[in-house]
Amino acid sequence: MYKGLKTIGVAILLAFLAVGLAACEDEQGPAEEAGENVDESMDDAGEEMEETGEEMEEAAEEE
Repeated sequence: MYKGLKTIGVAILLAFLAVGLAACEDEQGPAEEAGENVDESMDDAGEEMEETGEEMEEAAEEE
């Protein structure tokens, strides 16, 4: 009887651990958030540089 209860207890414990790990997966750490911010900033800077280059080309063609 105790062996069956022990098996059920271990199964329940493993289920709680699995749910806990699955819930933590969505949260990002500070390093991941900082990395995403850097990526976004670099993308924005690249787009701005591209737009500036296009404006310079247009201005050069007008003259």
